Formats: sequence, C-alpha cells, structure tokens
Amino acid sequence: MSILIKTVFAVFVIFLSIPLQAQKNTKPNVLFIAIDDINDWVGPLGGHPQAKTPNLDKFCKEGSVVFKNAVCAAPICGPSRSAVLSGFMPNNTGVYGNATNILNTPIGKTHAMLPEYFSKHGYYTLSDGKIFHKHATAHGVDFGHWAFDEHHRSRRYVKEGIKQETLYSAKGVIAGKKNPDFKAASGAKLSWASTKCDIDGTVDYKVVNWAKDKLAQSYEKPFFMAVGLIKPHLPWIVPQEFFDMYDLETIQTPALNESDLDDIINPNGKLTHKPDADYQWVKKHGLEKEATRAYLASISYADACLGVLFDALENSPYADNTIVVIWGDHGWHLGEKLRYKKNTLWSEATKTPFVIRTPDMHKMEYSDRTVSLIDIYPTLVDYCGLPDKQLDGVSITKLLSKPNSKWQRPGITVSASGTSVMGERWHYISNLSGSEELYDLDNDALEWNNLASNPEYKDIVKSMRVWVPKHTEVAERINYKKPPKYVDADADPRIKEGRDLHKLK
Repeated sequence: MSILIKTVFAVFVIFLSIPLQAQKNTKPNVLFIAIDDINDWVGPLGGHPQAKTPNLDKFCKEGSVVFKNAVCAAPICGPSRSAVLSGFMPNNTGVYGNATNILNTPIGKTHAMLPEYFSKHGYYTLSDGKIFHKHATAHGVDFGHWAFDEHHRSRRYVKEGIKQETLYSAKGVIAGKKNPDFKAASGAKLSWASTKCDIDGTVDYKVVNWAKDKLAQSYEKPFFMAVGLIKPHLPWIVPQEFFDMYDLETIQTPALNESDLDDIINPNGKLTHKPDADYQWVKKHGLEKEATRAYLASISYADACLGVLFDALENSPYADNTIVVIWGDHGWHLGEKLRYKKNTLWSEATKTPFVIRTPDMHKMEYSDRTVSLIDIYPTLVDYCGLPDKQLDGVSITKLLSKPNSKWQRPGITVSASGTSVMGERWHYISNLSGSEELYDLDNDALEWNNLASNPEYKDIVKSMRVWVPKHTEVAERINYKKPPKYVDADADPRIKEGRDLHKLK
C-alpha cells in the first residue's frame, strides 16, 4: 500500500509541475529576419512578374500577414536599422546617414535597443548576419554585437572568387573588359558577377546554417533570434545557378519615363532631381537587362537561404511557439525615376517587404493598411507581453488578426533630403529643397504625374503636410579612424561593458 501511495504522490507532483513548466515557456520565441536592400520583387508582392522566390512564397501561403503598403523609417541602411532597433524615427535620433552611429546619440545612450529590451525582460537573445549597420569605433568595429547575449559573425569577406562577366560602373569594366572611354562618375557603384564557389561557400548561407544549428538546440528561456541576410545588397555577386534561373533575352525591365523628373520643381524654378550616374552608365551601354537579371538573381539567392531557415524552424521544437518577422530595411530603384540604388523618398525606395507569421496563422492574408517598420518594436513588445515602452511607432497586433481593420496612420519616411508621407491612395513628399510632390497611387502607381501644384489637390496636400516632422534632431557625428584591416576587423569588446540593462529605459 505504501508503494502505491508513493507512486500516486509522485504522479501528483509531476502533474502539478506541468503547468509550472508550461508557464515558464508561455512567452513566444521571436525569429527576426532582416534582408538588405530588397524591394517588392518577391512573389507575395508581385513587384516583378518574373521574380522567383519559391521559399518565401511557400512560407507566406502556409500562414502569414503580408503588408502590401509597408514603408521604412529611412531609405538607407544605417538610419533604417537604427530606427527599427531603437524604436525612434530619424528626426528624433538625428541618424540620417550611415556614418552616424545610434550609440552616439542621446536616445542610443539611454534607451534599450530592441534585443536589449528582450534580454532585460527574460529572453535569451542571439544573432548572426547583418542586423545593425557597422561602424568603426575607438577599439575595433561595432557590429551591434553588444545588443545580444550571444553574437556570431559569419565572415562576410570570404574569398568566393568571381567570373569574367563582372561589371563595375565605378571602374568601367564591362564583361571583364575595361572600357577605354570610361570616365569615373561620382557615386557610381553598380557591380555584378557570378561566384566561382557554390552556395554553401557564401556568407548568407553560412548565416542561415548557424541559425539552423541554433534552432536545433534547447533553451531555458524564450529566445529572440536575429538573422540578417546581406543580399541583394551590392555587389550582386551570387552563384551562377541563380543567374541561370533568368533568361537574359526575355528579362522584363521596369517601365521608365525619360521626362519623369521634369515636374518636380523647387521654388527657384529649378529641377529638384536629375538622373544619377549609374542610370546614365547603364543606359549608355544598354545594360538594363543585365542589371535587372543580376538583382533578380540576388533575390533568388536570398530566397534559397531563407528556405534553409524556414525548413529549420519547421523541423524544430519551436515551430508552434515562434512569431516570425521578415523585413527589408528599405526598397531599391532599378532604373525607375532615372536612377539605381536607394535613399530617395519615392515608393521604390520607401516601400519594402514586411511579413509577420504568428503560430496561429494557417493561411496567407494581405493587409492594405499603411504601416511602418518603426512599428516592429512596439508590436513585438505587445505580442510577447513585455512591459509597455513609449516609442515612436505603434503596435499593429490588431492587424495580425484582422489585417484590414480601420487604420488612420500613414507611413512616414524621413531622410536627409526630406519626408515621405505614404497613404493607401496618396503619396506626399516634402523635399528640403522646397519642392513638393503628390501622387495618386490608384491611378498613377509609377508616380509619373506630380499633382502637388494642381489647385484641385491643395486640401489633400494640406492634410498630408501635417505629418511632416516639425522638429528634427541633429546627432553628433563621430568619425573614428578605421582599423587598418577594417573589412575583416574584430568587434570592439568594450561597448557591451558600458551597456547596463538595468539603467537603460
């Protein structure tokens, strides 16, 4: 009888312990995926009809909310990432360019960055790949490593080797041959080629394989895992198999309007914008299809890496208790507005992929609401049940259950040249040069017809102008001398020592 009693008692104790263990792991894990320089040329958004992103397509179809009108807080890497990770807009931090480090701003010194806030409230945080933008420091390089409990660095500058089809606009090399008539142009940076190595020798593949290994491990706390892909950032150098996915002869290039910039005039009657150096170089040499294919190849490469990550999550113990957030730091021009690259206030640069999956999602839904990447921080805090924190963005958790709920806020993008106010129909741009722009996205999705000076639309301009920030901070710009081997230098170990989570807001 005593043995029976002991057995019953033991079972009873185990039974009582189950809720406690479950309670310990009730908070969801977070898989936070950043993709560099990616525009809407992905299957779920349909930005390019020939784009091949089967892994992202499958992931989204199996359960997600895809935000069709998501904008970045800033249209260039460093400021965009600083905004997402701090929760504050560039006009409040003063971070407008890649040379300014969020750590040197008053907000950066006093507020916990997104992963720090999760560490502070019981999460184990870890990362690999590009999450923060890197900066030189007094004692090495700041990779954002200090913001995580565990940081791994898959080396970016691997000796992949390139084949002869490389093209460099900065050096005038076309198909491996230097153009004898080439004259260097300021700001020209386009380059593409295929690697001599296979995908498993590339850095983004190494990053997702690190994440794959980490998703197979056990954790005592819920985790916040940040995974950053570098492609499709320049240079567009990826394995040949991804170029082979696209037939050069049938590649469709974006629709262009050579007089597109003529109706954007500043108060002095001068054009606000002109074609950039890369656009002129591509046009001169008839390389539109080559450039388009190279960007598409880089997106398909990134998608292949995402496939490794998605499969790893699906086969892990965490598939049913992880919120997945996929975001691009900003968009990219492929000739539209007579330019390549980023850092403009037009839709091509301000709009970016933004996808969220929660464990209870089992189908793909689209949200037409205009949201911002600045909303990621408060949304994750809200969804994961962390203490409220006053931030510039707002939680969009209600859009995760009802993607097209009523929503009044436009998406604001702030750059060193002005402000973009994106609505579902109207897109307003206030340039610091004094010129204004207004586009009717329902009838002019390519933004070719600037309506800002038309009296018929003065009330719309006035209603959107109120969202332009009235006050802007200017951050102190600290330029450290870069280490002799900056491209492969080690992380500065001293930064984390000065980050006291107990004191950070």
